[in-house]
Amino acid sequence: MRAEYDFAKGKRGAVIPQKGKTRISIFIDNSVLDEFRARAEKSGTGYQTMMNDALRQYLSNTDQPVTEQTLRQILRQEMPEYLRSVTVASTATPRKRAPRQR
Repeated sequence: MRAEYDFAKGKRGAVIPQKGKTRISIFIDNSVLDEFRARAEKSGTGYQTMMNDALRQYLSNTDQPVTEQTLRQILRQEMPEYLRSVTVASTATPRKRAPRQR
């Protein structure tokens, strides 16, 4: 062993970096973590892997393009409410405008 070592060019972090994954610290509700651990134990996999898969699935589902069917469904839900608000606004008595000041 040497008496002294030079760490001037040393870098902080993992000795062997992992490609494609990053270590982070995150706060998760205890109930959520307990549920993932229980499900992971039943399925025989790691709870962190299961959490990663759940997040990946959520992201892939939310990135879906809007299809004609989805758009029609949204319009069916939103149009009646919009039309009601427009009808109520148009039937309301108009207010008198204040005289314009110059």
